[in-house]
Formats: sequence, structure tokens, C-alpha cells
Amino acid sequence: ARRMARRRALVRRLPAVETLGSVTCICVDKTGTLTLNRMRAERWWLPGGPAGPSPPDTPARARLLQALALSHDVHVTREGEPVGEATEVALVEAVRAFGLDPREISARVPRQAELAFTAERARMTTLHREGDHTLAVTKGSPERVIAGCDWIPGPHGPEPLDASAALEQAERMAADGLRVLAVAERRDEDPSPASLERLDAGQTLLGLVGLVDPPRPEAAGAVATCRAAGITVIMITGDHPFTARAIATRLGILEHDGEVMSGDRLALLTPARLLEAAARVRVYARVTPDQKLAIISALQERHECVAMTGDGSNDAPALWRADVGVAMGQGGTDVAREAAPLVLLDDNFATLVSAVRDGRRIYDNIRKFVRYAVTCNAAEIATLLLGPLLGLPLALAPIQLLWVNLVTDGLPGIALALEPAEANLMRRPPRPRGENIFAGGLWQHVLWVGLLMTGVTLAAQALGVHAGRPHWQTMTFTVLALSQMGHVLAIRSERESLFRQGVTSNPALLLAVLLTLLLQQAVVYLPWANGIFRTAPLTAGELAGCLLLSGVVFIAVEAEKLLVRRGLLRYR
Repeated sequence: ARRMARRRALVRRLPAVETLGSVTCICVDKTGTLTLNRMRAERWWLPGGPAGPSPPDTPARARLLQALALSHDVHVTREGEPVGEATEVALVEAVRAFGLDPREISARVPRQAELAFTAERARMTTLHREGDHTLAVTKGSPERVIAGCDWIPGPHGPEPLDASAALEQAERMAADGLRVLAVAERRDEDPSPASLERLDAGQTLLGLVGLVDPPRPEAAGAVATCRAAGITVIMITGDHPFTARAIATRLGILEHDGEVMSGDRLALLTPARLLEAAARVRVYARVTPDQKLAIISALQERHECVAMTGDGSNDAPALWRADVGVAMGQGGTDVAREAAPLVLLDDNFATLVSAVRDGRRIYDNIRKFVRYAVTCNAAEIATLLLGPLLGLPLALAPIQLLWVNLVTDGLPGIALALEPAEANLMRRPPRPRGENIFAGGLWQHVLWVGLLMTGVTLAAQALGVHAGRPHWQTMTFTVLALSQMGHVLAIRSERESLFRQGVTSNPALLLAVLLTLLLQQAVVYLPWANGIFRTAPLTAGELAGCLLLSGVVFIAVEAEKLLVRRGLLRYR
């Protein structure tokens, strides 16, 4: 968890780390997670004219810029820097780029009331006092804003709006990957607060603004990593379907002919049809928070292990329902962070993919530790039980058994937790979430290697006893300790050879093995330790024999991995 935090992924509930290794599907928002969330106004459209990088200097432009200067919740610092939501900051900066001061405009046309943006309404309306009348400014989804407009500014007064032409223009801009906002206004008599909702009708469409939010440079690579790892990436966004398609195609989430499902279509699906759609749809656009929850539930019914990103308070139910909820640390709300077991401190999708990689690595290391500890302990128990049954004396003294458990088992076992990720870690399919930790050949390994380790240890004892060696117990003790060292080096990977990995790729384990070997030699050869551990110095020939016998375990485990790599041995 500390290592993941250094990589900007904060784990709030530890079981989520293990679940990350089983994730088969990641549902991710677009803005700020796949993109930089550094928006700027890229294209403008005024009714009756073409779209372009800058609107013509007309009275209609002045009205559009005034509306943008009024309809936002951006706070401008004393230094003049706008602070707030990325979309609104981009609009304020666009207004300033045309030489206007949003603060001066807001002071001249003060705000009286506001209808905040909601996912259901898909637009924001602010109410202002301008002279002897009230000015209502609305910005938001082109579909919703244009539906409430009847007029456009004309040279001699309002003219009728061609709604289909305006929507077609919005779609063309969205198809280029722009986030499109429509801006409208309505001048009226001073209404009472109860009549605010009626301001969404009879408006004048002032224009469209296309905002560009560049994809993060590392996002496409992270998506490709997910695909190689058997993880499906699904984009769920509130943007226009054309915008979502353009970004998803650019990042590799969607094929060119892939399906994009809008929230309107999603609302019409029965539960059975939603289950079918969940199997094929990779991009959802104009989606509400409750529809996010429905998508997550449908994927889980299809037995997917789902991670989901979210930032708003309305995302909390879906974050809680997902197998791994992932909240945004920079742009997220406190409610979202409380609901999620994982928080991305940099709001970056690549950080989430890195966390999945860490989850897989951690689970792999847990398996390696279990493989090592259970095999070694099984060998110790079997050695003590089978020796007397074969007519041999008790193989180990109690102090020697304690030494093996504390030192030979303990130090290398702890170092296995620091094992780096294997090269093919993100080219393997996700682990089934309900899979037993002893699956995939682990229990078979424990059984046969435990018996092999027992066999070479008892062989050392039998040779020493029958040869009349007075320190046969030291030989038995040494073979058991050395065979465990060979075993821990061989199980660093379930497939790759140690010679391919390199003995120095886990310095902590190499140090633990060398320290254990040094301590073992000290117990055998230091006079003061001989009395405590009931050992005696071995001759060079005896030590060489112990090394040969214990090396059988290392060679056998390497042979097992060779058979697995060549497909001659398959575990289920």
C-alpha cells in the first residue's frame, strides 16, 4: 500500500489491493481521467455563420461573450488567476482572450439566482439584473439548450431558429472530439423565484463553443496494456456521443465501427437487453449517475469484476457497488472519496492501470510466500514423522527445528514480498476472483516438493547414520536448510527460470539468502554455537555432499518450470 501511494494511488481499504488483481473490466470517465482536463476554447459558431477558431466581431459575439462571463462559478484570485471547474475556467479564459474582464461584467450585471447544473437537466442557468429587466443565461448540452430556444440574434431583432441546423453543427464539432456547449439567453420581466424553471423555454440561442481537452499522452498506452492483460476498458461519459466516439477511437477503446450508446437509448432498454448490451458496448455517452449504477450492475451480473472511476457525489452509489470503486483525488468530492476504497491522487487512468499491475504483483507474491512457507513446513513435519517410522532416530533437535522456522523460513519468506513484477504480468488474463489460492498447481507443488525435500533430508540422515558419522544430525539439519534456500530461489517465478530472471533482480531476497547461509554456517562452525544448537563442524566432503543433496530440490523445481513453459505440464 505504501508503494502504491508513492505511485499516486492511495489505498483506503486493503482488501481492494487483492481485488485489483482480478479486475476484468474498468469503467472510466473521460474528462480528467483519460484526458488532461486542461480545456480551451477551440472552435466557435454563431447562428447564421460558419464555425471557426474565432467568432466575427459582431453584436452577436458581444452577447455571447457577456453570457459566458456571467454564467459560471469560477473564482478569480487577486492575482487574476481563475480557479474552478476546468470547463468554466476555459470559458472565462476565452472571454479574457478577447480583451474583456469577467469581473467587471459580473459587477455591471449582478447575479440574482441560479439553477445549478444537474445530470438530469444537463444545463446551468443564472439569473441577472440588467437595467430594468432580468437576463437569464443558460449553457449546457446542445440538445437540451437548443430544445428550449426559439430565436437567434438578427441584425434587426430576433429571428426564428433552425434547430436542426444548429444540432447538425453541434454534431459536426463533436465528431472532431470537441466538447460542445450551447449558450442561450432570455430577457424578461423580473420573475419571482417560483418561475425560474419556466426560463428554459423561449430562449435565444447565442452560439456554440467547442472545447478541446487533449488526451493524456500515456492514456493510449495504458488502454493497450489493459487489452493485453485481458481487461476491457469502457468509457462512461456525460459528453456528446460523437465526442465520446472520437476520443475513444483515438485511445483504442473503440473500433471505428464500434457502438456508442447514449443515455436516452439506455433508458429504453429492459434489464435483459441491458445485459446483452453490456457484453458489446464499450462507450456510453450522455449518461446519468443512476445509469452508471445500472451499467455496473449489468456487468457484474455477467460475472465481470468491475473497477469504476468517479468524482461526483452522485457517483457514490456506483463507486460503492463496483468491486473496486476508484475516486478522483484532485477533482473528486469528499462523498466520492469516502465511498471508494481506492483514490487516484493525480486523477490519471494510467495510475489506475499501474495499481492493477501492483494488485496482480502483490497477489503473485502472496502465492509465492504460501508456496514457500507451506512446502517448507510440510517437509519439516514429514521429516520428523517419517524418520522414526523408517527406523531412524529423531532427525532434528528442538532447537534446530526452532532455528529453521525462525531463520531459514522467516528471512527469505519476508523478502519474497519484495519480488518485482514478472515480465508477463500484464499479458496474462485476470485471475478468477473466486479462485482458490492453491489453484494453478500450487497444492501439487506443495505436495511433491515437500515430499522431495523430505526425501533428500532423510537420505542425508540415513547416509550419516549408516556411515557412523557422529554428527549425522548436523548433516540432516544442513541439508534441510540448504534445500529450502534452493527452493526459495527457484520459486521466484512460476514459469521463468532463475537464470533468465537473474539472481540480483530481487536484492532483498538475495541478501536474505546470503545472510541465512552465513548464519547457518556460523551455527555449524562456531564453537560457542555448537553447544547451543547441538551441532558439530562438517568436513569439506560432508559439506559438499550436503550441497549436492540439497541441490536436487532446486534442479527439480527448475525442471518443473521447464515442462510448464513447453506445455508438457499443465496445472488446473
